[in-house]
Amino acid sequence: MDVGLLYSRIRPDEKLLLTELRDRGHEVHKVDVRKATFGLDAPPEPLGECDVVLDRCLATSRSKYAGRFVDHYDVPVVNGPETAKICSDKVETTLALSKAGIPTPETTVAFTKESALDAIEEFGYPCVLKPVVGSWGRLMAKIESRSAAEAVLEHKETLGHYEHSVFYVQQFVEKPGRDLRVLTIDGEPVAAMSRSSDHWLTNAATGAETDSFDLDPEIEKLAREASAAVGGGLLGVDLMELQSGGYTVHEVNHTVEFKALNAAVDVDVAGEIVDWLEGTFAAPDPTAAGVES
Repeated sequence: MDVGLLYSRIRPDEKLLLTELRDRGHEVHKVDVRKATFGLDAPPEPLGECDVVLDRCLATSRSKYAGRFVDHYDVPVVNGPETAKICSDKVETTLALSKAGIPTPETTVAFTKESALDAIEEFGYPCVLKPVVGSWGRLMAKIESRSAAEAVLEHKETLGHYEHSVFYVQQFVEKPGRDLRVLTIDGEPVAAMSRSSDHWLTNAATGAETDSFDLDPEIEKLAREASAAVGGGLLGVDLMELQSGGYTVHEVNHTVEFKALNAAVDVDVAGEIVDWLEGTFAAPDPTAAGVES
């Protein structure tokens, strides 16, 4: 199997995948999207010869557009451009989850500082203000007073980029000091971990402690439904436990990092991913199956 890898930096996650693919004898073609160009007619070498291309770009914009071009060349890409479009935008994700009937935190979107302040006041304090595009908990703010809201909204307004003029206000969920990450492959939960911290943000990227977490039927069901809602593929589904019982899904990641999960669980995550790639995208070996005479 020939596998393309779109990247801008080779992280531990990509190293795990590269090692697993090469150990199994697959040819891997790395394409640094900072150097590649994507035209309308022909893909950059050697993507056109690949059985599948893995999108592992760090930047959301590169991920969305490079994946769209690979799909334009009729080369399978993980994850597909529609899934990337939904998961890379919190508004799109929230709408997809809500449409599918999946519990997700109450959310309001406003387009001016004044209407955003009205929305925050309606939620009450604390509530959360998030960028519509972003990861690793960057630029997220827990708003605990009107004065804090006014200051943060003014900051965002002066940043200039149009995305900062989309004010995504969300319910603050009281969670037991942790959230949950479930890695799914075509909707099937593969492994899960908890991410715990004294800080209200519990991302592994911000230093949260990780531990394995046993999946229960409700989490498995929500993970499958969340995967289907955004288009399936290789995903990280993030959930929070509710004080009233049950769970809420607050995010789905399409370029999911899994090094922390791999270290926390007994599952060989990279091995599971490559198993799926082989079963889904590898061309049949014409010599593998003979016909008895």
